[in-house]
Amino acid sequence: MGPAGALLTRVLYRKRNNGKQFVVVDAAMNDLLRPSLYGAYHEIVPVVLRQGRATENVDVVGPVCETGDFLARDRELLTVQEGELLAVLDTGAYGMSLASNYNSRPRPAEVLVDGKRVRLVRKRESIRELWAPERT
Repeated sequence: MGPAGALLTRVLYRKRNNGKQFVVVDAAMNDLLRPSLYGAYHEIVPVVLRQGRATENVDVVGPVCETGDFLARDRELLTVQEGELLAVLDTGAYGMSLASNYNSRPRPAEVLVDGKRVRLVRKRESIRELWAPERT
């Protein structure tokens, strides 16, 4: 079951710093910890493939301000723009089991895809649900 599962994430913006190109996405290390924790490699591809798209060397990073908040470093990827969806492939069973609510970020929904059938397995958590056990 290792080569299964995908994390979908949207490109929030692009950033250049000290000659390095960053693609900032809405998924973070709390959604997929394996690249930061183990140095795991996950292929990342645009959900919509377009003809003639160039490639570039980028870091794919999340919006959490941590040095470990990355999905890929120095990766040759097809060029993507703000608003595009990316698929982080082969996240497998460990993707969700290692997910956390770090930095008060809700965990993503889980969807089972079987051919043309799609079923919600776990809904996305809400901030209200995260804070429900807290008492003042």
